[in-house]
Amino acid sequence: MLVLGIESSCDETGVALYDTEQGLLAHQLHTQMAMHAEYGGVVPELASRDHIRRAIPLTESCLAEAGKTLQDVDAIAYTQGPGLGGALLVGASIANALAFGLGIPVVGVHHLEGHLLSPLLAEPKPAFPFVALLVSGGHTQLMAVRGVGDYEILGETLDDAAGEAFDKTAKLLGLDYPGGPTLSRLAESGDPARFTLPRPMLKSDDLDMSFSGLKTAVLTLVRHQEAEHGPIDAQTRNDICRAFQDAIVDVLVGKSLKALKQADMARLVVAGGVGANKQLRAALDALAAKGRFEVFYPPLALCTDNGAMIAYAGAMRLKYAQPAGGYSVKPRWDLGSLPAA
Repeated sequence: MLVLGIESSCDETGVALYDTEQGLLAHQLHTQMAMHAEYGGVVPELASRDHIRRAIPLTESCLAEAGKTLQDVDAIAYTQGPGLGGALLVGASIANALAFGLGIPVVGVHHLEGHLLSPLLAEPKPAFPFVALLVSGGHTQLMAVRGVGDYEILGETLDDAAGEAFDKTAKLLGLDYPGGPTLSRLAESGDPARFTLPRPMLKSDDLDMSFSGLKTAVLTLVRHQEAEHGPIDAQTRNDICRAFQDAIVDVLVGKSLKALKQADMARLVVAGGVGANKQLRAALDALAAKGRFEVFYPPLALCTDNGAMIAYAGAMRLKYAQPAGGYSVKPRWDLGSLPAA
């Protein structure tokens, strides 16, 4: 079965072709990062208009890359939610129109399910069950994943997502939008011993997290440094970046280990944009190397929003579970409401 996947939930237009026998054949991605940078954040109306401009050319490029035509496609998957309403409607409209014209099935995919299953596109791929750390700009959750659609939320952030905290902290430090990746790069040159920031909820009995207070701690540190020494220099900025990233990574790693123990599982899957963070991967890899558990990641190119994860999740829904299709979008959509396979 050849599935065309379309992702348009926020500020990236992704299209991909996934074959259930041959694997991922092609994927194309356009990011709106440069367009939104002028405004310091995503402008929903501009995002929707750009999806309209990009989706069809990307689909044509994807088909050409794979050496396929629309007539070869057996089903179409699209991001049904959660996300920006207008942006989601673009993908839903194109997917349903193509499916209607071709007389093939269409399936709406939950964006977070796409991220959860994306490590299955890598080699080696994890087997069910596993604990998933979904960590991105909009979500930070720990889940027990026992199969397609069988998800149990073990813990989540009570306020800012980890990726959101990265971007907001970067803005405090004067870094251009989106600042999270830049902050991570600057942290590599930072002195880990110079500053120490709090690890919110690291020692709590539950698996929930909180990152908004960490952002406030950075603001307090910056103001203190400016009061004592004047405007912060480049090295001080890098040292603050390192302290911030160390705190985030310590919390994510600590909570992940606790989740593995609580769920009595030995496989951890990391997905979402922050899953590409080098320091997070290094910390988890070091612990996994001691034989305590196995850790799996999606390919780096598939950590952020992309059509490949939507095509794959759509294929799994069509193969193992009852698909939730139809021409509709769900800007707010509880992952726990999905039917299990």
